Order: sequence, then structure tokens, then C-alpha cells
Amino acid sequence: MRIVQADIDHLDEVTPLFIKYREYYGQPPLPEASRRFLEARLVHEQAIILVAEDDDSGKALGFCQFIPSFSALTLAASWVLKGIYVTEDARRQLVADKLINHAKTMAREAGVKRMTVMTGEENMAAQSLYRSLGFSNDHDFMYFALKL
Repeated sequence: MRIVQADIDHLDEVTPLFIKYREYYGQPPLPEASRRFLEARLVHEQAIILVAEDDDSGKALGFCQFIPSFSALTLAASWVLKGIYVTEDARRQLVADKLINHAKTMAREAGVKRMTVMTGEENMAAQSLYRSLGFSNDHDFMYFALKL
């Protein structure tokens, strides 16, 4: 398995994975809107999207998307994980681990000081994954959301 940073040429392989990710969280597929969303993130360099590909077939096994951010408190860059998905037939092959570990290496090399992630309260598999990769619950801050 190899991990590559997606560019515009990877849209055809990333979009179906992105759609499956959205569906997992109860969102409608919206294939064209999903593709446009990903395309805009890549064109405007607003996201780091990594793709895990099978060495032999080149088939996409999973993806993760990080959004660069900055912290006024630490005066440093941070990355926020805003989506990760592994195909059903590639699960239990450490695809998610490899994607996130690759991102951690990239982030360190870029001088990023913090990575954050949110997941559903019932998504115990994701919580276990994040803890196993060194993430911990933030007890200093509470996160709130406002739908507009």
C-alpha cells in the first residue's frame, strides 16, 4: 500500500470514497456537489487529501482530508481532520492508521504543532483508532457548533 497526496487528477478515485463517507454520517450522496466540493478544496489548496492505494492494482483503499488552521493561543499551525474513510474490503488492514501516520509525518515536517479530530459519540471504532494513534480527549476546551 502506498499513500499519496491527492491532486486534481485524483478526483475520480477520491469522490466515490468521499460520497461513502458522507453517507456513513447520514448525508445524501450528491455526487456532482461532492466532486465540486473536493475540486474546490484542491484547486484553492484549502485541504490536504491523502489517498491510500493498493500497490498492485492502484485501487483507492481509503482517504483522509485535513484542513489547515491556526491557533491564536499557541501561535502555531494546526491541522483538523475533516474526513476519513476506508473501503469495506480494505478494513482491518491498517489503512486508516497508515493514512493518519503519514499525515502526522507531513504535519511535523511542515511545522504543524497540533492535529485535532472530531467524531460521533457512538463511533467507538474511530475513537479507539484515534486513541491508539496518540490523540486524546481535550479537557481544556468544549467545542460548540452553530448551524447557519
